Amino acid sequence: MLRTLAARVRREWDRLHRAAVSLDGQTTFVLTSAAVLVVLQFILGDRGLFRTHLASFLPPDWHGLAGWGWWFGMQGLLGFVVPAVAFRALFADNRAEMGLGLGDWRVASVVAALYLPVVAVGTWVLSDGAAFQEQYPHYQPATRDWGLFLIYEALFLFYWIGWEYLWRGFVLFGTAPAFGLSAIFVQALPFAALHVTKPWPEALLSVVGGIALGALVWRCRSFWIAVPIHAAQMMLLDLWCTLRIRTGVTGKGLDAYFELWAQLG
Repeated sequence: MLRTLAARVRREWDRLHRAAVSLDGQTTFVLTSAAVLVVLQFILGDRGLFRTHLASFLPPDWHGLAGWGWWFGMQGLLGFVVPAVAFRALFADNRAEMGLGLGDWRVASVVAALYLPVVAVGTWVLSDGAAFQEQYPHYQPATRDWGLFLIYEALFLFYWIGWEYLWRGFVLFGTAPAFGLSAIFVQALPFAALHVTKPWPEALLSVVGGIALGALVWRCRSFWIAVPIHAAQMMLLDLWCTLRIRTGVTGKGLDAYFELWAQLG
């Protein structure tokens, strides 16, 4: 009986070994690394961790902005810097293979030029709500100090670069040799899963948005186009809410828009 059991264990071990060596090394590394990097972002990028263990090393007046900077910075580091360095060191021969080249920048520019005005108008309308002005920017002191606002938004941009490269760069281009066009859907799955705690309309739209952004990046052969497309939604909302808070202007129409700039002038 022991011989039979030992023989069965050997057979299963051989099957496991054959399966393991048949895996595509790049795809296995990219997907496993992406999962680890997301977990590390939630653990190491937590603002609570920053407040507990690191904030005491800074002046009290810096704690608020530094907390958001910690979260944004860890996303940029773990979503962009670490995977890009690993991708280049282990697999890619050039920036184009990593999704970091300019790609078809003409198509990307046209898409951005068509999309960003729509986002600007949409976020202008949303910013008229008190609920949005209470939430955006997340670091409220930035609404009263343009210096703080610019620092906050620069850190926020680094966050978006990290968020977008992890999925539309590292995972999309990293799995493309194995999955081909289907890599667009592979990168959209974890992207949608990370939106599961959002309100249900946003959660469902993340599926569509993830596929659409993946397809756009695939067409342009560069992840960079995804950054303004995605980041503009939040950064413009931050700007409009800040301007409304500073001026007290309400309303969604052109009269409110011109009044806002007249008061700033």
